[in-house]
Order: sequence, then C-alpha cells, then structure tokens
Amino acid sequence: MGNSGQSVRSLIEGLPPEIAKRVHPDWRKNETEYWTQRNTLLGQYADQWIGFAEGRVIVSGTSPVEVFHAAQASGKHPFVTRVGHENEPNRMRRTSFPYDPTYPNEPLPVMRVEFRRQFSRPGLVLEKVIPDTGADASAIPWSDCERLALDPGDGIPGLMGGVGESSIPTIIFQAWVHLDGADFPCRLQADFTGHERIVGRDVLNGLDILFRGPAREVVINP
Repeated sequence: MGNSGQSVRSLIEGLPPEIAKRVHPDWRKNETEYWTQRNTLLGQYADQWIGFAEGRVIVSGTSPVEVFHAAQASGKHPFVTRVGHENEPNRMRRTSFPYDPTYPNEPLPVMRVEFRRQFSRPGLVLEKVIPDTGADASAIPWSDCERLALDPGDGIPGLMGGVGESSIPTIIFQAWVHLDGADFPCRLQADFTGHERIVGRDVLNGLDILFRGPAREVVINP
C-alpha cells in the first residue's frame, strides 16, 4: 500500500549541496521505500521509532537514541523515523533563548565533553558544551563534526528546530559522549548554521546531574 499520492519531500532537500551529495545512496533508497509502505506501517508502528532498510523494519522501539544506534549498527544505512511524525524536528530549545555569556549575573552552565565517533575509542574533547534539558538530541557545529572526521555518508538526514514551527535540515550521526569514565549513546546532529555545542536529553537522561547554581558548577553523577 502506498502513500495515497501525498507529496513527500525528501529530508535531503535543504541540506548544503556539498553535504547532500555525500549522503549514501542506500539511505535515499530506504527513504523512498519507506514512503511506499508508510500507510501499512502506520497500522503496526504508529508513534514508534523504527529503523527501515531493505524494504522492512529492522528495529523498533520507544527510545529514539536506542533505535537509532541499533539501526545504524546494521550497516544498512537505514531510514530512521517516528512513524506518523516523520516531519517533526528534534527540538533544540536554546535556539529560542539566546544567551549573552558576558552577562555576569546569569552564568551559563557548561561542561567539558568528549564526543566519540566509536565506542570506547578516544574522540574530540570540546569545551563550553551546554547541558540542555530542553533539547531532544545533542548537536555541535559542522566545523566540529569535521574535526571529529564524521562523514555524511555514514549519517542520516533529519530536521532540527527550536520551540517554534521552524526547522532546518541536519545530518544525524551515531556517536557517543564520554563523561565520568563512561560512554553514553548519542544522536549527534550537525548544526550548519549555529555555533553552540549542546548535550541533549539523549545523553542527559542516562546521567544524574546536579546544577549547583551558587557554586557555578555542574556535577556529573554526584
């Protein structure tokens, strides 16, 4: 059963051209085949996160970061989405709340974070990463992605946006965040327009974090 003739806009559209051309062709094929079967999938997988590849669902669940990592581990360049919510972006709340870091009376909590391309392998240590409980997923500028040697051919196109209706194209990578001696799975989004480094709930929900405002420090697993 097809998509009932609805017009479907590929997630590749809107990406910088030099990035879009590096998206793996198998991902494009999986996206197209997903939309061919989408109405049928709604009956069984509505509101669930799935990884779709080679004409079938290869993984499903309620946790986007768990489904994403399991799907990417297949090596099949899957189309990963929440069925019935395909065009909803990952919300990055800080895009709607700009902060002046020079303002002395409202300090911004930041952390020193190591992002890893591979589990348990040394990665890239970044300063001034914002722990943002309002963000669905983590994000770093594209320049940091390049330093981490992330290849768009290994990621999947997606959408990210603020608390409003606007959204921008992104590439989402399988990555890990190394904190307090442990690796945490991460849905790492490339930010092609912004400069902030954000650790979102994909990572924070796996940690105990204490924000000690008067002491101006963030304590991991206190």
